[in-house]
Amino acid sequence: MRNKSKRKWSWRIAAFMVFTGLLLMTGCVSEIPVSETGQEEMQKIIVGSDRYEPYIYLDEEGKFSGIDVELMTEAFHRMGYEPEFREILWENKKDALTDGTVDCLWGCFSMNGREDEYQWAGPYLYSSQVVVVREDSEIQTVSDLTGKRIAVQETSKAEEYLLQLNNEKVPDVEMVYAFSNMDEVYAALRKGYVDAICGHESALNVLVESAPAQYRILKENLFAVRLGVAFDKTYDPEFVRELDQILKDMMVDGTTARIVERYGLDVEKALDGGD
Repeated sequence: MRNKSKRKWSWRIAAFMVFTGLLLMTGCVSEIPVSETGQEEMQKIIVGSDRYEPYIYLDEEGKFSGIDVELMTEAFHRMGYEPEFREILWENKKDALTDGTVDCLWGCFSMNGREDEYQWAGPYLYSSQVVVVREDSEIQTVSDLTGKRIAVQETSKAEEYLLQLNNEKVPDVEMVYAFSNMDEVYAALRKGYVDAICGHESALNVLVESAPAQYRILKENLFAVRLGVAFDKTYDPEFVRELDQILKDMMVDGTTARIVERYGLDVEKALDGGD
């Protein structure tokens, strides 16, 4: 048994974010409005997330795009709802649920270790947590992170994992820096503030693919996580169960696989964790 003498600290670095003006809504309306064309309009459901490419991000036209955007749009349309996306500070996600700012959290959100904190629909996908370093780094394995400075997104599973003190599988890193969003995590590695960054494989691929000669992903993963849609415990459980079933149906009928494949992810690993 190792003696972890160093105390790990997570330096939470908050960043101010500029939000687009959105109509404040606290939940679903009780009546379905009719448009001028005489067609029934879908009820709105407010989805809270931050930007986490390729799951959810703004495209060149400033519209929300990504794997989760396509999945949630299809799933909610099958239920008769139109999702409205609201960008939130991820560290404030629980408050956004409890005060009714959003109806659910959907954006590469890991269920692992949070099963009892929320009502969940899912898992609808699996994602590997990986490590990215500069191409010339001496770091080759997860154990090589011992004594190194690591950047992660605040309140992420990577942060939680690296801050464990009683797990022999977790490297005894020198410092964990937690940033509000992935753009800041990427910048920390680019500018040399940290030795490595950790997070979802698909999100970190964005950085590596942007400069393959400068960065690389370690062959050894940290761990795999289940992705789900989180609702407050007071939310309508029937609604959550219906969404859960719709997501299962989408996996069976091939909808999820087709969406995932368009974004270049390994479909087999994304759908079953590679088991």
